[in-house]
Amino acid sequence: MAYLASIWFLFELATNFKLLKKSLHCFDDYFNNQGMTKLLNNGNAKTRKGEKMGWITYGLHLAPFNLSGFNVCSHASKGCAASCLNTAGRGRMKPVQQARINKTKFFFSNRTEFMLQLVKEVKNAIKLSEKKNMKPCFRLNLTSDLPWENIKIDKISIMEIFPDIQFYDYTKNFNRVQKWANGDFPKNYHLTFSRSECNQAKCDLASKIGANVAAVFRGSLPSLYNDIKVINGDETDLRFLDGKNKIVGLVEKGLAKKDETGFVIG
Repeated sequence: MAYLASIWFLFELATNFKLLKKSLHCFDDYFNNQGMTKLLNNGNAKTRKGEKMGWITYGLHLAPFNLSGFNVCSHASKGCAASCLNTAGRGRMKPVQQARINKTKFFFSNRTEFMLQLVKEVKNAIKLSEKKNMKPCFRLNLTSDLPWENIKIDKISIMEIFPDIQFYDYTKNFNRVQKWANGDFPKNYHLTFSRSECNQAKCDLASKIGANVAAVFRGSLPSLYNDIKVINGDETDLRFLDGKNKIVGLVEKGLAKKDETGFVIG
């Protein structure tokens, strides 16, 4: 695959293979000391729904907003922060929360090492998916909103290292969505704009330029929202298969059921 050629840049970060191999072993020791086993997981209840369509989603959970002391959700609204699914499922467990905090601190304090580990895990996930005769895809912002297209080592992003592999995310950063819609974005990185209680005007603009908009509704989904077709975003998380000019409807879950900010529609 094409990514095998571009992976070569990793070796330029070390003087020789032995040094690189030693560095990767250091990452494993760091993870063990910090209560982490790896960066990526192989999905949650929602992302696993894509397996019936032949896709395995691997995701990265960081500690959202500023829970780690570092803000990974620069465009989060009050309603978004309060309704975050960070504590859904296993996320309510203290060791899981601490692991997400540790990963986030690792990202900000040891960026190169973090990215090397991420590349290693993506490569392993691809191999595992191929053994299962499945297609891998990656969502690096499960509980964050980082501009991964701009996060590089040796001037190369993770999408450029694996150009044949699908990446996707939701974002509330309109500038990112605008660049994506204009084609000024990695071809294998799909974005869906996310609505909040205070960005409806930008949602309207996102729809006009061809982007899909994810919105949370109370109780059930309408067939139309602002005269745009609503599709059921809870059926699968494979947003890159949605087409264009859609409202990706999501029924409120967890803490969002108590929302009074307008983040949840209805």
